[in-house]
Amino acid sequence: MNPVHDPDQPAGQTTELPFWRSRYGIGLVVFGAIAAYFLLTEHRAHFSGALPYLLLLACPLMHVFMHRGHDGQGHHHGDNEPHVGPGKSDQPRQGGSS
Repeated sequence: MNPVHDPDQPAGQTTELPFWRSRYGIGLVVFGAIAAYFLLTEHRAHFSGALPYLLLLACPLMHVFMHRGHDGQGHHHGDNEPHVGPGKSDQPRQGGSS
């Protein structure tokens, strides 16, 4: 690849650039951007027709990735602490029924 001299290393030793910072990596990114531009401009009608299905596909994918932290174990609370949901209260209601 492209060896680069690192001033923190002893003389004679070089470090390699990561692929994406090399001449070939930058060329690949530019070529990919140009290809994506032409694909989107030439196939806009196909993309627009598939857009509703892509939005429907995004819903289950977001559900899977957004609930990744639950680990399938449900909600964890203290040992003897009851779960109080929204709109529920441990306190009894005051006043009678109307």
